[in-house]
Amino acid sequence: MTEQAEQDWNKVASCTLKAELARASIGYEELTERLAAIGIEETYKAVAAKINRGSFSFAFFAQCMKALGIRDVRLN
Repeated sequence: MTEQAEQDWNKVASCTLKAELARASIGYEELTERLAAIGIEETYKAVAAKINRGSFSFAFFAQCMKALGIRDVRLN
């Protein structure tokens, strides 16, 4: 995969996660708390950096979806 393609996919992941947070009216602080509630210890700073940078694992994405109570995600 080219560097540009990887950046494009990172942006899709980041935008998708940000959109789900916005739909749920949840900020990074509450997401951090919800992650902790399911056993995922992340600092606010680490969560914000991962999401804003867009370079996070699918596991982190899945953990966030679980913390948000989201079972289905649509990719356009």
